[in-house]
Amino acid sequence: MTVTLADVAARAQVSPATVSRVLNGNYPVAASTRERVLRAVDELDYVLNGPASSLAAATSDLVGILVNDIADPFFGIMAAAIQSEIEGPGGRAGGERLGVVCNTGGIAERELTYLTLLQRQRAAAVVLTGGAVEDAPHAAAVAAKLRKLGDAGTQVVLCGRPPAPEAPGAIALTFDNRGGGRQLTEHLIGLGHRRMGYIAGPEERTTTRHRLEGHRAALAAHGIEDDPRWTVHGRYDRRSGYEATVELLRREPGLTAVVAANDTVALGACAALRDAGLRIPDEVSVAGFDDLPFSVDAVPALTTVRLPLSEAGARAGRVAMGREEAPPGGIARVRGELMVRGSTGAPRGEGPRSSA
Repeated sequence: MTVTLADVAARAQVSPATVSRVLNGNYPVAASTRERVLRAVDELDYVLNGPASSLAAATSDLVGILVNDIADPFFGIMAAAIQSEIEGPGGRAGGERLGVVCNTGGIAERELTYLTLLQRQRAAAVVLTGGAVEDAPHAAAVAAKLRKLGDAGTQVVLCGRPPAPEAPGAIALTFDNRGGGRQLTEHLIGLGHRRMGYIAGPEERTTTRHRLEGHRAALAAHGIEDDPRWTVHGRYDRRSGYEATVELLRREPGLTAVVAANDTVALGACAALRDAGLRIPDEVSVAGFDDLPFSVDAVPALTTVRLPLSEAGARAGRVAMGREEAPPGGIARVRGELMVRGSTGAPRGEGPRSSA
């Protein structure tokens, strides 16, 4: 049975005129109403008219790039690299693609809204960057949306994001966050650290869980207790790093190292330690993750795990445009590299662990 505009209006509990305004974009509509209409459009698989339906498997020159926070260098670097690859000659001889960066703000509902809009625009490709939200209903909704995009001819690429088994057509270039997290903590253990605070990211993010799992795996491998008091969750920003470090020092003043969820969080940790009168790394070592451009210029320079963000983004762009073959099985693991710099050293009065 053909789905009508009136059916969408009934599902969204709005008037048909409101549905028309949302779909045509020619009249301001409240954000909550717009999301409700788009959700109804998606659930009912509504298309505007017969000609639009016949074009459902066609694609436009639009490429969507979804990021959590474009102001975060982690996402900005990847988005710039992706865009540089898609705005040159791509799928069509002599043609160009229009790359549109969609900033979700880390809001799960907004991620689905952008995917719905990109589907309606018959995007040539969609690249999703960074970790996924670990919420079962949301993950199922995203997987369903990615399947619909793929069925309509849109190439879906996950960059720095875990594979999506429920969306078999999606290609994943996934970061080895567990391996990097373990490598970083192994480095600190090798220096002699045993009392390490850990500043984790938001609990609902896959990146947070995987990096924390790597940290805990290193502790377990060396028989070091994972004291739950020494882990604090927060946002991936400097303020959270500062506040979490203050809390960690309150819980355990004798910590000799702080492992941060990313480099921005690590900068906040360093500021909190300085304000507490503690020297880095003489009294407390600090380590980050990602190797963002400012990391080497911090004082002292930040020990971190380098993720090849620009390289991964460029590869994602080429794969999305069909100018590079997909990895075997549609999944490639992108490994990080430990960058040892001045922010980590042996704890005062202790040396590296003996290899004997």
